[in-house]
Amino acid sequence: MADAYRRAGVDIEAGEALVDAIKPAAAATRRPGADATLGGFGGVFDLKACGYDDPLLVSGTDGVGTKLLVAIETGRHEGVGIDLVAMCANDILAQGAEPLFFLDYYATSKLEVDVAAAVVRGVAEGCRRAGCALIGGETAEMPGVYKPGDYDLAGFCVGAVERERLLPGEAQAGDVLIGLPSSGPHSNGFSLIRKIVKEAGADWSIAAPFASKRTLAEAMLEPTRIYVRELLPLMQAGRLRAAAHITGGGLVENPPRALPAHLRPRIDRASWETPALFQWLAEAGGLDEADLLQTFNCGVGMMLVVAPEGADALLSDLSAASAFVMGDVAAAG
Repeated sequence: MADAYRRAGVDIEAGEALVDAIKPAAAATRRPGADATLGGFGGVFDLKACGYDDPLLVSGTDGVGTKLLVAIETGRHEGVGIDLVAMCANDILAQGAEPLFFLDYYATSKLEVDVAAAVVRGVAEGCRRAGCALIGGETAEMPGVYKPGDYDLAGFCVGAVERERLLPGEAQAGDVLIGLPSSGPHSNGFSLIRKIVKEAGADWSIAAPFASKRTLAEAMLEPTRIYVRELLPLMQAGRLRAAAHITGGGLVENPPRALPAHLRPRIDRASWETPALFQWLAEAGGLDEADLLQTFNCGVGMMLVVAPEGADALLSDLSAASAFVMGDVAAAG
């Protein structure tokens, strides 16, 4: 039966080999509430062990998008596992939640154990950075759905927050907007990035025009920054009124999601210098400011909303994270 299934394109033994290969990486993500063992039918997490008094669960799911095609083309796979965790963990962090556990889904045409193991090791590293446990996942071989060599990823993160600390809170006109730098494009805008690179006649292996000590692939594939360690203690202490994870839709669509309808973010574009990577994309792709702001994070990975009287102390506490004032909150209309 196994031979018949293998002839149809699915190798059960390869799947078992992958589980064995990634068990050490998953075990390294242990945290209170999870022992991070793999192989069961479901992942188990003990919420009581985390010490919450009146918790709300917050969940998020996401993928990596067409950034995967760059990783596949260049053979650089571990970073996209970090991206996968980051896109989910940063989303629930924006609601004040502590990421507790994570599950991944890896689908491909034919399972290449080395490639899949590299991806999942990246997932485990992302979980370590986010402080959450990798408690399970799923691998699927689907010949005919995916082209040979291609794979896709999805991630699922669950976190918790005390009810009184759920974000967004009560933002007010006059509140200060504080930005935390991104590490690059993160995992957004890669359909446009790939189009620009192709039309510019560039190759992923060349020195990046904006960072000569790195290849274009290395610069573009820099993993998404995870903000949990810097921000979670501040959120748990009630020092933030809101936060926005700057993902798809860029600085146009995401900041307003952190505010009620009667308020609007007033962003000062002169408050930070657009990183050279985005300047190159604008020049090579003929993009105007509106294109940049609606497609990319333009150097801001997370936006915080804080009361004016708490802004200076917050900037001081986040100085190592290179936080900066990027605007304020105003009445809408």
